[in-house]
Amino acid sequence: MNKNILALTVASLCAGSAAAQSALDAFAVSQSDMRGTAHYMSMAGAFTALGGDISTLNQNPAGIGVYRSSDISATIDVTASSTNSINGSWSKTDFNFNNIGYVGAYSIGSQSAMTYFNWGFSYTRMASFDRRYRGSWNDLGTSLTNYVADYMTYDGYTPREIDAFGSSYNPYSQSSAPWLGILMYNSYGINTPTTDPDLADYYGLYNYDNSTGTAEYDIEEKGYVDEYSINFGGNIKDVVYWGIGFGITDLQYRQNAYYGEAIDNADVPSDGGNTITQGTASYGLNNWKHIYGNGFNVKFGLIVKPINELRIGLAVHTPTWYSLTTEGMAAAGYDYTSPSYPAGAVISSATVTDYTNFTDYGYLDVFDWKLRSPWRLMAGVTGVIGGRAIVSADYEYRAYPSMTVKSGNGYKLGDINGDIKNYYEASNTLRLGVEYRLSNSWSARAGYSYESSPVKETVMNGDEVVFTAGADDTCAQPAFTLDRSTQLVTCGLGYHYKNFYADLAYVHRYRRSKYQAFTNYVENLEPNAFVTAPSDRLVLNDNSFILTIGARF
Repeated sequence: MNKNILALTVASLCAGSAAAQSALDAFAVSQSDMRGTAHYMSMAGAFTALGGDISTLNQNPAGIGVYRSSDISATIDVTASSTNSINGSWSKTDFNFNNIGYVGAYSIGSQSAMTYFNWGFSYTRMASFDRRYRGSWNDLGTSLTNYVADYMTYDGYTPREIDAFGSSYNPYSQSSAPWLGILMYNSYGINTPTTDPDLADYYGLYNYDNSTGTAEYDIEEKGYVDEYSINFGGNIKDVVYWGIGFGITDLQYRQNAYYGEAIDNADVPSDGGNTITQGTASYGLNNWKHIYGNGFNVKFGLIVKPINELRIGLAVHTPTWYSLTTEGMAAAGYDYTSPSYPAGAVISSATVTDYTNFTDYGYLDVFDWKLRSPWRLMAGVTGVIGGRAIVSADYEYRAYPSMTVKSGNGYKLGDINGDIKNYYEASNTLRLGVEYRLSNSWSARAGYSYESSPVKETVMNGDEVVFTAGADDTCAQPAFTLDRSTQLVTCGLGYHYKNFYADLAYVHRYRRSKYQAFTNYVENLEPNAFVTAPSDRLVLNDNSFILTIGARF
């Protein structure tokens, strides 16, 4: 193995040109939460047919047509979040300013077919990506390095192509090899016993006959999707309400991820790197990713009130068309001992047991891409009982397989779009909300929401190979998370006095997810060997208190 053990100096950041967005990235930034005013949240968002709330600007724009007076409000919330895995937990409390909006109502006159023409604008935090999850395994049965060694050998990337220690050669930009494979080779995660630089023959650290090991992970995600919405709507004879809305979105998503393994009786280099022997090995893989950009969408809505006690609502959201930029890099720190390299040995002034390597010599990969998020369809029905109670039900269809990814210059990326259809299916959401007027000033509310998992069962069960990067593969993050169903239980109180109103809501959000350190796969060189990667169960619990203050005039 023709590698010198030298420490690398991290160079200044510069832009690369390759693309590594994936189906998983497309899904991650296409999600939205149920967020809005306290009135909307306390009824679990079952407002498609109800209207008359500023949150309808982001849901069913026809809800703006229900207004007969102007409205202004602002919403804040306090959210306590926790994520639990089998062997780890995390918790955090955040204060957020989630919504502010205004609706103006203009009376045309009762003699006109359209008695009111209304307009409105709002700011809403549509999604928060903030979460952290961590865990560990004490009985590691395989290694990420074995997975990397298998596909690097099968695809035929030779040591000459991926050796990053030449004076001028940079395999990250001058070869077609995956960045994770290059990084693992140059930080001794995968090794070869041959001295032939043109022979692809790699070994991972885990020896299935002798090795034992442990592993751990720590993932932190942060970011948001903010939407600035402007809507127009009207009231036709108090029977038909219509609306159209235009949304501009601002997206920020950051991920810091760590995965590490410690292996006894590992397959490590010996004899100057020309043979493989048994020793101890440990490494840590750090990944950093930042996705940011802007998008726009259009929403159409209709509410029909055939009788005063019944409303029927329908809304269609176009996809959000995003122009995005991704920045990313990775680092791997590696320690090992072997008969020829005992712990603490110093070779060429570098200590074998203290070694770190970076993708692209520490440079930052930067590339632009385009995303079309899923389109959405909502239908709802609301009934008024005895003039004091409201019962509302919504159904939402979100077409995740319709997501489309393009390069920065507009070319469809067929492999990634194929992965989207292989991994995801449409999600179905049911929302139920009730409200009861306790007195002229006070109302009590409650609601429930269930959203099905958008991940296909074959993928969730680990029967499908999951690719975490696109064709050019400058992503060195092999881990991924798959979300199962999401449930919300809500309740709240409303108070109004003359023109003033205040609403308070409590929302409990519960979601289960699955974390995998890398994909399950079949060994290319041993076709009958199915390898199950380390995975963990995640449970997210959010408890939010939301307060909205507003006035109608």
